[in-house]
Amino acid sequence: MTEFPSLTLTELSAALRSGEITAGEALDAHLARIGEVNGAVNAVVTLDEDGARERARQADARLRAAAEGSAPPAPELCGVPMTHKDSIATKGIRTTLGSPLFADSVPERNALIVDRLQAAGVVSSGKNNVPEFAAGSHTFNPLFGTTVNPYDRSRSAGGSSGGAAAAIAAGIQPAGDGSDTGGSLRTPGSFCNLVGYRPDQGRIPLWPSANPWAWVSRQGFLGRRVEDVRMLMRTVTGAHEQSPHPAPEDGAYAARRRHDLSGLRVGWTADFGLDVPVEAEVLRVLEPQLAVLEGLGADVVEATPDLRDADEVFLTARAYDFAASYGELVRARGDEIKETMRENVEHGLRLTVDELFSAGAARARLRAATTQFFSEFDLLLTPAVQVLPFDAELEFPVSVEGVATPHYLDWMRAATLISATGLPCLSVPGGFSSSGLPVGLQMVSGEFGDGLLLDAAEAFEEATGFWRTRPALG
Repeated sequence: MTEFPSLTLTELSAALRSGEITAGEALDAHLARIGEVNGAVNAVVTLDEDGARERARQADARLRAAAEGSAPPAPELCGVPMTHKDSIATKGIRTTLGSPLFADSVPERNALIVDRLQAAGVVSSGKNNVPEFAAGSHTFNPLFGTTVNPYDRSRSAGGSSGGAAAAIAAGIQPAGDGSDTGGSLRTPGSFCNLVGYRPDQGRIPLWPSANPWAWVSRQGFLGRRVEDVRMLMRTVTGAHEQSPHPAPEDGAYAARRRHDLSGLRVGWTADFGLDVPVEAEVLRVLEPQLAVLEGLGADVVEATPDLRDADEVFLTARAYDFAASYGELVRARGDEIKETMRENVEHGLRLTVDELFSAGAARARLRAATTQFFSEFDLLLTPAVQVLPFDAELEFPVSVEGVATPHYLDWMRAATLISATGLPCLSVPGGFSSSGLPVGLQMVSGEFGDGLLLDAAEAFEEATGFWRTRPALG
């Protein structure tokens, strides 16, 4: 399968279901590609070849039975090989969270997202690299080292789903799962010329979870094309008895509903109304794309919701969630955990009742502001990331357009401000810098506007074709 590295998920699925290729052949191509390029990008950190071959055999049996008419049609993902994010639990496959403390951890059950993917016939083959405890938007850790960008191997692939993004961009697989608290799907999507989609709350129930009421973190997907993300979401979305946040059964992922943006009112902001610094080259790439959207029928004007409360909401919710998940571990073994992770947990442990009350009031104001905005606008457009993919040897950018970023979250505000709203959002390929580095355009919709969001991104994707530019990895 010489064409395997360039296949989209939709194309691979069609080839499997038609019998053009088998699940075993797809897995062989996947493993061969890992052997060819993984040494250059360091995306895949754990392999389960024996387990993958058994899953491929099962998928082929399922596909044959469907072709013979002795079984129902095989699911869309049957036979698709996939590595999973190393912070998402996989039964029988090592899951380390990028931490030496969990170097030999092998879960006894899958996360729900993996259960649903495997039930649809996905051939799980291993795990993708993450930052330690998936904290941060640059993928490096003391266990496996740094994942680099297939478009320029001196640059970051983003994070925390950077391993997945590098694997997809490098042609190891056509799509993959991930999670996003403060940009962990959108940032690597932007850096690696992919769609990185963070769905609305409850679209993918988070289970198992120590705190199923947590809202700021979401699971979602990276893919080469919007239609690939839509296919994955059809497989994993839906209520779960342990989830307190059921999303509406509104057919958001069933099919594309619009092919242009006629009649849509769209707001664009370069600085989020808060003087957020963005590299000039990022804006040089993105601002001409507004004309593309207008050509698709959208009415694009400069506008943004009032996001003044978003920093407080995000930082408090994130600290609370990290403390709830890792507080006891940091108390017991904090000297073995990276400093930035300890800082987040310790922030959460220090939160006072007054600070929690304040954050609750801020979240209410923020919701009122976004509700007002999306009563007037259909979409919000922003830079997905404030910087181009940066030097992979750095821990994080220390400045953005001359403005110092002393904390590792400061350069991620393009993503964290939107995370605080809780609204569905994504990064879609938005062009390339003069040096050939990918730049992502962030799109945001109103509450449970996921279907419209994906439709708009797909129309833009088709009009521009930026996704077709692949890295030169051989």
